[in-house]
Amino acid sequence: MATPAVAEGVSAAAVTALRAVLRRAHQAAERSGRRPEAVRVVAVGKTKPVSLIRQLYDAGHRCFGENYVQEIVEKAPQLPSDIEWHYIGHLQSNKAKSLLASVPNLDMVQSVDNEKIANYLDKAVAGLGRKPLKVLVQVNTSGEESKSGINPSNCVELAKHVKHSCPNLIFSGLMTIGMRDYSSKPENFLALSKCREEVSKALDLPQEQFELSMGMSGDFEQAIEMGSTNVRIGSIIFGPREYPNRKQA
Repeated sequence: MATPAVAEGVSAAAVTALRAVLRRAHQAAERSGRRPEAVRVVAVGKTKPVSLIRQLYDAGHRCFGENYVQEIVEKAPQLPSDIEWHYIGHLQSNKAKSLLASVPNLDMVQSVDNEKIANYLDKAVAGLGRKPLKVLVQVNTSGEESKSGINPSNCVELAKHVKHSCPNLIFSGLMTIGMRDYSSKPENFLALSKCREEVSKALDLPQEQFELSMGMSGDFEQAIEMGSTNVRIGSIIFGPREYPNRKQA
Protein backbone atom coordinates (compact mmCIF):
# COMPACT_ATOMS: atom_id res chain seq x y z
CA MET A 1 0.00 0.00 0.00
CA ALA A 2 1.34 3.44 -0.91
CA THR A 3 2.24 5.86 1.87
CA PRO A 4 0.29 9.17 2.03
CA ALA A 5 3.29 11.04 0.60
CA VAL A 6 3.61 8.62 -2.31
CA ALA A 7 -0.13 8.70 -2.97
CA GLU A 8 -0.09 12.50 -2.99
CA GLY A 9 2.77 12.46 -5.46
CA VAL A 10 0.92 10.06 -7.76
CA SER A 11 -2.19 12.25 -7.64
CA ALA A 12 -0.22 15.40 -8.44
CA ALA A 13 1.48 13.64 -11.35
CA ALA A 14 -1.87 12.50 -12.73
CA VAL A 15 -3.32 16.02 -12.57
CA THR A 16 -0.24 17.41 -14.34
CA ALA A 17 -0.47 14.67 -16.96
CA LEU A 18 -4.18 15.32 -17.53
CA ARG A 19 -3.53 19.02 -18.12
CA ALA A 20 -0.78 18.15 -20.61
CA VAL A 21 -3.14 15.78 -22.47
CA LEU A 22 -5.88 18.41 -22.60
CA ARG A 23 -3.43 20.97 -23.96
CA ARG A 24 -2.19 18.57 -26.63
CA ALA A 25 -5.75 17.60 -27.57
CA HIS A 26 -6.77 21.25 -27.90
CA GLN A 27 -3.74 22.00 -30.07
CA ALA A 28 -4.50 19.01 -32.31
CA ALA A 29 -8.10 20.20 -32.69
CA GLU A 30 -6.91 23.64 -33.70
CA ARG A 31 -4.51 22.13 -36.24
CA SER A 32 -7.47 20.33 -37.79
CA GLY A 33 -9.47 23.53 -37.99
CA ARG A 34 -11.82 22.79 -35.12
CA ARG A 35 -12.60 24.38 -31.80
CA PRO A 36 -10.84 22.77 -28.80
CA GLU A 37 -14.17 22.03 -27.14
CA ALA A 38 -15.14 19.91 -30.16
CA VAL A 39 -12.94 17.11 -28.80
CA ARG A 40 -13.80 15.17 -25.64
CA VAL A 41 -11.04 13.61 -23.54
CA VAL A 42 -12.28 10.55 -21.67
CA ALA A 43 -9.91 9.78 -18.77
CA VAL A 44 -9.93 5.99 -18.46
CA GLY A 45 -9.23 4.85 -14.90
CA LYS A 46 -9.00 1.11 -15.55
CA THR A 47 -7.51 -0.63 -12.46
CA LYS A 48 -6.93 2.73 -10.73
CA PRO A 49 -8.41 3.67 -7.33
CA VAL A 50 -11.38 5.93 -6.74
CA SER A 51 -9.14 8.35 -4.85
CA LEU A 52 -7.08 9.04 -7.96
CA ILE A 53 -10.15 9.65 -10.10
CA ARG A 54 -11.41 11.98 -7.38
CA GLN A 55 -8.21 14.03 -7.61
CA LEU A 56 -8.78 14.59 -11.32
CA TYR A 57 -12.40 15.46 -10.61
CA ASP A 58 -11.29 18.01 -8.04
CA ALA A 59 -8.94 19.45 -10.67
CA GLY A 60 -11.98 20.12 -12.85
CA HIS A 61 -12.31 17.09 -15.12
CA ARG A 62 -15.75 15.53 -15.48
CA CYS A 63 -15.53 12.86 -18.19
CA PHE A 64 -14.29 9.41 -17.16
CA GLY A 65 -14.42 5.96 -18.67
CA GLU A 66 -14.09 2.35 -17.61
CA ASN A 67 -13.53 -0.94 -19.45
CA TYR A 68 -15.10 -3.36 -16.98
CA VAL A 69 -18.62 -3.48 -15.59
CA GLN A 70 -17.35 -4.64 -12.20
CA GLU A 71 -15.11 -1.59 -11.86
CA ILE A 72 -17.56 1.05 -12.99
CA VAL A 73 -20.39 -0.22 -10.77
CA GLU A 74 -18.02 -0.17 -7.79
CA LYS A 75 -16.49 3.23 -8.50
CA ALA A 76 -19.41 5.33 -9.74
CA PRO A 77 -21.45 5.34 -6.47
CA GLN A 78 -18.36 6.55 -4.58
CA LEU A 79 -17.87 9.57 -6.82
CA PRO A 80 -19.89 12.74 -7.52
CA SER A 81 -23.06 12.34 -9.53
CA ASP A 82 -22.15 15.01 -12.09
CA ILE A 83 -19.42 12.83 -13.57
CA GLU A 84 -20.11 11.92 -17.20
CA TRP A 85 -19.32 8.20 -17.33
CA HIS A 86 -18.49 6.36 -20.55
CA TYR A 87 -18.44 2.59 -20.74
CA ILE A 88 -15.86 1.62 -23.36
CA GLY A 89 -15.26 -2.11 -22.84
CA HIS A 90 -16.89 -5.20 -24.29
CA LEU A 91 -20.34 -5.55 -22.77
CA GLN A 92 -22.06 -8.87 -22.22
CA SER A 93 -25.82 -8.76 -22.61
CA ASN A 94 -26.43 -10.16 -19.13
CA LYS A 95 -24.53 -7.21 -17.62
CA ALA A 96 -26.47 -4.47 -19.44
CA LYS A 97 -29.20 -3.97 -16.84
CA SER A 98 -26.85 -4.00 -13.84
CA LEU A 99 -24.59 -1.46 -15.57
CA LEU A 100 -27.44 0.96 -16.16
CA ALA A 101 -29.06 0.40 -12.77
CA SER A 102 -25.79 0.92 -10.88
CA VAL A 103 -24.60 3.96 -12.83
CA PRO A 104 -27.50 6.38 -13.30
CA ASN A 105 -25.07 9.01 -14.62
CA LEU A 106 -23.79 6.72 -17.37
CA ASP A 107 -23.72 9.08 -20.36
CA MET A 108 -22.64 6.75 -23.14
CA VAL A 109 -21.85 3.15 -24.05
CA GLN A 110 -19.20 3.26 -26.75
CA SER A 111 -19.01 -0.46 -27.50
CA VAL A 112 -22.26 -1.63 -29.11
CA ASP A 113 -21.17 -4.21 -31.68
CA ASN A 114 -24.26 -6.33 -32.35
CA GLU A 115 -28.04 -6.10 -32.40
CA LYS A 116 -28.41 -8.31 -29.33
CA ILE A 117 -26.57 -5.95 -26.99
CA ALA A 118 -28.38 -2.97 -28.52
CA ASN A 119 -31.72 -4.64 -27.80
CA TYR A 120 -30.72 -5.49 -24.23
CA LEU A 121 -29.62 -1.91 -23.56
CA ASP A 122 -32.81 -0.56 -25.10
CA LYS A 123 -34.98 -2.78 -22.88
CA ALA A 124 -32.92 -1.98 -19.79
CA VAL A 125 -33.26 1.77 -20.33
CA ALA A 126 -37.02 1.40 -20.75
CA GLY A 127 -37.34 -0.86 -17.72
CA LEU A 128 -35.45 1.54 -15.48
CA GLY A 129 -37.33 4.57 -16.75
CA ARG A 130 -34.15 6.49 -17.32
CA LYS A 131 -33.50 9.00 -20.08
CA PRO A 132 -32.41 7.65 -23.49
CA LEU A 133 -28.82 6.41 -23.57
CA LYS A 134 -26.26 7.58 -26.09
CA VAL A 135 -24.41 4.75 -27.80
CA LEU A 136 -21.64 4.33 -30.34
CA VAL A 137 -21.34 1.41 -32.74
CA GLN A 138 -17.94 -0.23 -32.31
CA VAL A 139 -16.26 -1.13 -35.61
CA ASN A 140 -13.36 -3.56 -35.92
CA THR A 141 -11.26 -1.59 -38.40
CA SER A 142 -8.05 -3.59 -37.90
CA GLY A 143 -9.48 -7.02 -38.69
CA GLU A 144 -7.84 -8.52 -35.61
CA GLU A 145 -9.82 -11.42 -34.17
CA SER A 146 -8.80 -10.39 -30.65
CA LYS A 147 -10.66 -7.09 -31.02
CA SER A 148 -14.38 -6.61 -30.50
CA GLY A 149 -16.40 -4.68 -33.02
CA ILE A 150 -18.57 -5.24 -36.05
CA ASN A 151 -17.10 -5.69 -39.50
CA PRO A 152 -17.01 -2.35 -41.38
CA SER A 153 -19.23 -3.83 -44.08
CA ASN A 154 -21.99 -4.34 -41.50
CA CYS A 155 -21.79 -1.04 -39.64
CA VAL A 156 -24.57 0.61 -41.65
CA GLU A 157 -27.08 -2.12 -40.80
CA LEU A 158 -26.27 -2.00 -37.09
CA ALA A 159 -26.48 1.80 -37.08
CA LYS A 160 -29.87 1.57 -38.78
CA HIS A 161 -31.04 -0.94 -36.19
CA VAL A 162 -30.06 1.31 -33.28
CA LYS A 163 -31.54 4.37 -34.94
CA HIS A 164 -34.84 2.86 -36.04
CA SER A 165 -35.50 -0.12 -33.73
CA CYS A 166 -34.17 1.02 -30.35
CA PRO A 167 -36.26 4.03 -29.26
CA ASN A 168 -34.51 4.28 -25.88
CA LEU A 169 -31.06 4.56 -27.44
CA ILE A 170 -29.52 7.55 -29.21
CA PHE A 171 -27.24 6.55 -32.05
CA SER A 172 -24.36 8.98 -31.62
CA GLY A 173 -21.58 7.72 -33.87
CA LEU A 174 -18.83 5.16 -34.27
CA MET A 175 -15.90 3.87 -32.24
CA THR A 176 -12.79 1.86 -33.04
CA ILE A 177 -9.82 0.58 -31.07
CA GLY A 178 -7.58 0.03 -34.06
CA MET A 179 -4.14 -1.53 -33.96
CA ARG A 180 -1.55 -0.94 -31.26
CA ASP A 181 1.25 -0.38 -33.76
CA TYR A 182 0.21 2.45 -36.05
CA SER A 183 1.91 3.23 -39.33
CA SER A 184 2.32 6.73 -40.70
CA LYS A 185 -0.94 6.15 -42.60
CA PRO A 186 -3.37 4.80 -39.97
CA GLU A 187 -5.74 2.82 -42.11
CA ASN A 188 -8.04 2.12 -39.20
CA PHE A 189 -8.76 5.83 -38.75
CA LEU A 190 -9.46 6.16 -42.46
CA ALA A 191 -11.70 3.09 -42.34
CA LEU A 192 -13.80 4.55 -39.52
CA SER A 193 -14.13 7.85 -41.37
CA LYS A 194 -15.35 5.93 -44.41
CA CYS A 195 -17.88 4.12 -42.24
CA ARG A 196 -19.14 7.46 -41.00
CA GLU A 197 -19.64 8.63 -44.59
CA GLU A 198 -21.62 5.48 -45.41
CA VAL A 199 -23.75 5.66 -42.26
CA SER A 200 -24.39 9.36 -42.76
CA LYS A 201 -25.65 8.71 -46.28
CA ALA A 202 -27.78 5.73 -45.24
CA LEU A 203 -29.42 7.58 -42.35
CA ASP A 204 -29.63 10.87 -44.25
CA LEU A 205 -27.95 12.78 -41.45
CA PRO A 206 -25.02 15.24 -41.58
CA GLN A 207 -21.64 13.74 -40.71
CA GLU A 208 -21.16 16.57 -38.22
CA GLN A 209 -23.83 14.97 -36.04
CA PHE A 210 -21.80 11.75 -35.70
CA GLU A 211 -19.10 11.24 -33.12
CA LEU A 212 -15.89 9.44 -34.02
CA SER A 213 -14.29 7.81 -30.99
CA MET A 214 -10.76 6.89 -32.03
CA GLY A 215 -7.36 7.51 -30.53
CA MET A 216 -5.75 6.45 -27.27
CA SER A 217 -2.61 7.33 -25.34
CA GLY A 218 -0.17 6.57 -28.16
CA ASP A 219 -1.98 8.14 -31.09
CA PHE A 220 -4.68 10.54 -29.92
CA GLU A 221 -3.22 13.65 -31.56
CA GLN A 222 -3.12 12.00 -34.97
CA ALA A 223 -6.64 10.68 -34.42
CA ILE A 224 -7.92 14.17 -33.63
CA GLU A 225 -6.22 15.57 -36.70
CA MET A 226 -8.06 12.90 -38.72
CA GLY A 227 -11.46 13.82 -37.30
CA SER A 228 -11.83 12.15 -33.91
CA THR A 229 -14.25 13.88 -31.55
CA ASN A 230 -13.60 11.55 -28.63
CA VAL A 231 -10.26 10.20 -27.39
CA ARG A 232 -9.86 7.59 -24.65
CA ILE A 233 -6.77 8.26 -22.55
CA GLY A 234 -5.55 6.03 -19.73
CA SER A 235 -1.91 5.20 -19.16
CA ILE A 236 -0.36 8.58 -19.95
CA ILE A 237 -2.65 10.17 -17.36
CA PHE A 238 -2.89 7.48 -14.69
CA GLY A 239 0.34 5.57 -15.22
CA PRO A 240 0.81 1.84 -15.96
CA ARG A 241 -2.13 -0.45 -15.30
CA GLU A 242 -2.22 -2.44 -12.07
CA TYR A 243 -4.07 -5.65 -12.85
CA PRO A 244 -5.39 -7.48 -9.79
CA ASN A 245 -5.38 -11.25 -9.57
CA ARG A 246 -9.07 -11.54 -10.25
CA LYS A 247 -11.30 -11.98 -13.24
CA GLN A 248 -12.97 -8.83 -14.51
CA ALA A 249 -16.15 -8.67 -16.57
